[in-house]
Amino acid sequence: MEQRIVIDPITRIEGHLRIEVTVDGNNKITDAYSSGTMVRGIEKILRGRDPREAWAFAQRACGVCTTVHSFASIRSVEDALGIKIPKAANLIRNLMIAQQYVHDHVMHFYHLHALDWVDVVSALKADPTETSAIQQKISSWSKSSPAYFASVQQKVQAIVDSGQLSIFANAYWGHPAYKLPPEINLLAVAHYLEALDWQKDAVKIHTIFGGKNPHPNFVVGGVPMPIDLNSDTALNAERLSIISDSIDKMIEFVDQVYLPDLLAIAPYYLEYGGIGEGLGNFLTWGEFPGEDNSDVSKFLVPRAVILNRDLNNIQMPDPRDFARMQEYVAHSWYDYSGGEKSGLHPWKGETNFDYTGPKPPYDYLEVDKKYSWLKAPRWAETPMEVGPLARVLVMYAGGHEQTKELVNLVLSSLNVGTSALFSTLGRTAARAVETKVYADAMRTYYNDLIAEIKAGNTQTYNGEKWDPITWPSHAQGFGYMEAPRGALGHWIVINNGKIENYQMVVPTTWNGSPRDHKGQPGAYEASLVGTPLAKPDWPLEVLRTIHSFDPCMACAIHMVDAEGKEVGETATGLSICYR
Repeated sequence: MEQRIVIDPITRIEGHLRIEVTVDGNNKITDAYSSGTMVRGIEKILRGRDPREAWAFAQRACGVCTTVHSFASIRSVEDALGIKIPKAANLIRNLMIAQQYVHDHVMHFYHLHALDWVDVVSALKADPTETSAIQQKISSWSKSSPAYFASVQQKVQAIVDSGQLSIFANAYWGHPAYKLPPEINLLAVAHYLEALDWQKDAVKIHTIFGGKNPHPNFVVGGVPMPIDLNSDTALNAERLSIISDSIDKMIEFVDQVYLPDLLAIAPYYLEYGGIGEGLGNFLTWGEFPGEDNSDVSKFLVPRAVILNRDLNNIQMPDPRDFARMQEYVAHSWYDYSGGEKSGLHPWKGETNFDYTGPKPPYDYLEVDKKYSWLKAPRWAETPMEVGPLARVLVMYAGGHEQTKELVNLVLSSLNVGTSALFSTLGRTAARAVETKVYADAMRTYYNDLIAEIKAGNTQTYNGEKWDPITWPSHAQGFGYMEAPRGALGHWIVINNGKIENYQMVVPTTWNGSPRDHKGQPGAYEASLVGTPLAKPDWPLEVLRTIHSFDPCMACAIHMVDAEGKEVGETATGLSICYR
């Protein structure tokens, strides 16, 4: 007999996500539905504004993904107006983007995803001496003594004895799907706590280049930080030294903690090398330009599409292609003037809604009708997965040497074949692989920036087209960003110096979309089908796969109350997103 299981909200994500799954008599998922439960609004707020200030509004779509929306926004304006940025500015942007990856992925692994695999309460049974031996075997990380792990164990015990599990509350401790021995659980818990403290060093790059974090400052045409080694307010020798030290600490943590932990935990969950793929189609917009912000051929991460797992037939998608890049709303709580079966390219995109769905609380989604505030973006009418796995696959297939070496190292260490890449386990491993690639790239970008400074190339801003009088009466642009969670695109239409239309297609819109006009599921929905559940009333396995995508619902949607009205507005008119 089939049963419907509802998980609402999915926790340890940004924003509000509802997942419903149908489970058969063998406790295996036969169908799944993904619903974003907040309404979209940023795009309407941007209409009629000056394009140069769009980034400051767009970055408020989320409290986590501020930098990525800023870059996508300023790149969209630069593309529309034909603005190229100085090399030093591009290197600074690349440093900020790489830092965002490393910070975001480490936080995701430990604070959002690890507890799906790590039983915190089990760590209380661990022998700290054995945990110490494991740590010293897998890396040379300095915090490795028995006394250190005993102290961590005491901290966890104090939390348990208090009767309130605090940050470890509301989990399925003791679930039969947990497989790690107590000693590795203790190891992971220790690094969970260390990663909380590690963040203070990771954010320094954004704080220096952007003046603050989160919500750093940005500017169309370059970066707002001038270079002057003799100035107290510019990028000087002292600040460069702080940045270099921050890069070293990030690389050390990735090398000595993150990657070793991945390889220590994964062998206990190898069955997830065959669970959680779903689509087999992947898309990237590309990232890390080589010289400026415009030459796609010199990106570190290629712009690419993979269809049906075919790594030998990589295509380059054109975000300007009206026939292939479209969003659909057949099962989304939006209306299109051309009808719900029609698709719209983002330059022609509409954000219209008259909410007629069920008012919460309700038992189940009306999945035969509209059931999500997310639209359904499609490439050539095909659902795509975006994110770390997509990027690693296109870099692996494209022959990027370090990516190939790291992927092959992980596969050989786990004794699995390349098919395991297309899975929950593969998605999780890909996130660690690219973190290592981008952490090392930071050192390269830093050295290149130092070389530019020594050569006297210190320009960080190009204001040639800052005056709207120089703009064409009509312009449209595409702004890309490979956000940590996947391919992010901002499409802007400018008429007479003002924004006429603005559409954001974010990673979670791609991955978390509902069914489209053809009934095709999105990546979340497809990835859950076939997953066995040990205890359907404790659907831990659902969380494992959904968290492997690292959902960010706030980027895709914004909040309404039970009556369908916006919860609140800031002084600038932006919808408030509650975490």
